[in-house]
Amino acid sequence: MGKMIYLMGKSSSGKDTVFKYLLENRSFDLKKVVPYTTRPIRAGEVEGEEYHFTDDAGFEKIQAEGKVIEYRIYNTYYGPWYYFTVDDDSIDLNFNNYLTIGTLESYLKTAAYFGKEKVLPVLLEVDDGERLQRALDRERFQKVPGYMEMCRRFLADAEDFAEEKIKEAGISKRFKNNNFDNCIKEIEEYIKEGI
Repeated sequence: MGKMIYLMGKSSSGKDTVFKYLLENRSFDLKKVVPYTTRPIRAGEVEGEEYHFTDDAGFEKIQAEGKVIEYRIYNTYYGPWYYFTVDDDSIDLNFNNYLTIGTLESYLKTAAYFGKEKVLPVLLEVDDGERLQRALDRERFQKVPGYMEMCRRFLADAEDFAEEKIKEAGISKRFKNNNFDNCIKEIEEYIKEGI
């Protein structure tokens, strides 16, 4: 029986870096869950790698087909963007272990869909000042930096990952991502115990 490793954390907490590292760790043989989004593709992103990119009509079509596992809508500086996970026959927990990235809200919806015992939460944490600096550094490399949206996301994280919500989700184990090597070692041990 497989498990889904569910990476989550506030923006710029290192989720993408941890995700890539865990995928390359052949001892876990994790398959990647590629989420969908209606937001525009960023510089350096590739369709089907980080996300499947679609538009509002694409989201509505998939939802009408009953294939949306969970979705979130963000009222961004640029307008509403959807992020969602689709039951597109790429996930089979009977035979494989998977790795995905999401939010606390999407973790709860995914755990409700597959069963909480099949979804292993990995919550990354980084000091807010460090996260803000990382976000700013990343945004500077974009063709058209979106500083307003970066700030909106940063502020929204305080509510989305409020302490009471983390407790209500039943997440007791957290991973401080201040030192990557130490953090990844803890995560690897946690996954070994959980799958």
